[in-house]
Amino acid sequence: MTTRTISIPLPSADDTDQLGRFLASCATAGDCILLRGQIGAGKSALARAFIRARLGPDTEVPSPTFTLVQTYDDDNVEIWHADLYRLSDTQEAVELGLVDAFEAHICLIEWPDLLGEMAPKTALDIQISVHPDHHLATLTFEDGWQDRLMELQTHA
Repeated sequence: MTTRTISIPLPSADDTDQLGRFLASCATAGDCILLRGQIGAGKSALARAFIRARLGPDTEVPSPTFTLVQTYDDDNVEIWHADLYRLSDTQEAVELGLVDAFEAHICLIEWPDLLGEMAPKTALDIQISVHPDHHLATLTFEDGWQDRLMELQTHA
């Protein structure tokens, strides 16, 4: 497998929403998107845009900071939005059912570092960094995402 990286500037909240909508259009059951970045970088905003793109713009998408996981029904697949910030060890992620969810559902995981070796090797890893005049999303992915992200690669 080949690992690739592309960087997408996000100068506005609309650009973050656009990236979320794009990812929602190409994600399928069994996909995992790891969302990394400091507090306030836009991880939840990206996940919210993704979920609303799949379920409708009026869908309520609360942050899973305190519930740890929010699930959403999207036809034949569930979307799992997890925030692992408050977990203290890897076993808690297992107890939440995340490992099983990786196989059958679409998973959006904020603060995925806690997963360690349990993070799917096929995951799309997105690091959102904050710069003085914009945010930057750096997407790292294996071959399985290559064709689906082709449009983004031509604009990066």
